[in-house]
Parts: sequence; C-alpha cells; structure tokens
Amino acid sequence: MQTIGLIGGMSWESSAVYYQALNQGVEKRLGGLSSARTVMASVDFAEVDALQQQEKWDDVAEVLAAAGRSVEAAGADFLMMCTTTFHRVADQVEQAVSVPLLHLGDVIAEAVVARGLDSVGFIGTAYPMSRPFFVDRIASHGLTVHVPDAAHHEAVNRIVYDELVHGRVLDASRRTVVGLVDELWDAGAKGLVIGATELELLVRQADVELPLFPATTLHVDAALDRALS
Repeated sequence: MQTIGLIGGMSWESSAVYYQALNQGVEKRLGGLSSARTVMASVDFAEVDALQQQEKWDDVAEVLAAAGRSVEAAGADFLMMCTTTFHRVADQVEQAVSVPLLHLGDVIAEAVVARGLDSVGFIGTAYPMSRPFFVDRIASHGLTVHVPDAAHHEAVNRIVYDELVHGRVLDASRRTVVGLVDELWDAGAKGLVIGATELELLVRQADVELPLFPATTLHVDAALDRALS
C-alpha cells in the first residue's frame, strides 16, 4: 500500500472527512483491521484564507508548497489537496515536490466522462465558481460546465463558511442549494458536481434529480485506487 500525503486544514472539517473516508475505504476494500497509510500537513485556514482575500496567491502557494514538501519528506508516495478553492495553486504545489499530485479537477472530469455525460453543473465556494482555474480544468476534458449565476455565489459562500465549516447543517440552506441545482438543470447540466467537501454534508443524491458527482468521494476513491494498485 502506498502512503497518501494530505495537505489539509482548509477547512479542518473537510480534512476530517478525507481522513475518515480514506480509512473507511481501506477497511472496506481490505477488511480486518486494515487502515490507510497517510501523512498530513494541516495549515492554518485563517492564514491562507486571509491571503486569498488579498489575492496573494504566490504567498498561498508557498504555504501549501511547504506543506507538500513536509508530507513528501514524511514518506508520501503522492499528494492530495483536501480543498477545491486552493487548487488555484495546485500547479505550484506539484512543481515544489517530486511525487505526483492527484488533481481533483481531473478526477471529477474522468468520472463524468465515464458516465457518458458531456455537461455538468458545478457548485462550490464563490472563488472556484467565479474564477476559471477549476472549471476550465474540468472543461479541458471535453465537457461543458455550468455554474450558478454570480448573484448566488455569496449565498453559497455563507452556507459553507458560516455554517458547514462549523458543523451546522441546516434544512433551509439545503433548500437554497437544491434550488440552484434546478436552475443548472434548466441551463443544460446533465449531472452535478458538488465541488466543496462541506457541501457534501448538505446535499445528497436523494435531494436532487441530476446524477451527483461528489468531489471528495471521487477524490478519495481515486486515491485508494492508486494507493492499493
């Protein structure tokens, strides 16, 4: 089994989901007392979020690259970033290490293509919905990607940062997000990418008609495939 390197802390709720899912996945696949071989560097979310707000992406890249180097030094065979938003600096992180980075955008796109779809909706935090770096990575696999209207981005951000990262899962917020899913369906989306770990705590397949592509779940499954191959 290979050792999985995790760059976490963005948020710690997201990182906890990754850690739990990886270990549950190894137990399910191998049985007995088996668990995942992982090393994690968890950064201070307040620090990197403040840098993001100031658009200091070179500084964000250095913080996360340092985390990447530390998990590589601890024995990681490949890296995962336990975040969507901060994939904005994924290329810089990958260049800072000598082990592969399992890019979330590629994992999502490959899952969508495997289902025979050519278009998806994407709901995440405001930054990856409003900037091209993540949507374009998915689209580079020959897909059309629909995102909610910019007028709704702040509402999703509030749900993630004011509620879900603190463990608060509210029915009213679920109804808000499901309403956006319906709009994406009307726009032509044939599936839905849940592009933030925290949002997976809120929206499940039973809540929507479109096929769901939960980013974290897909990321974890791809990491397990690699680690156990």
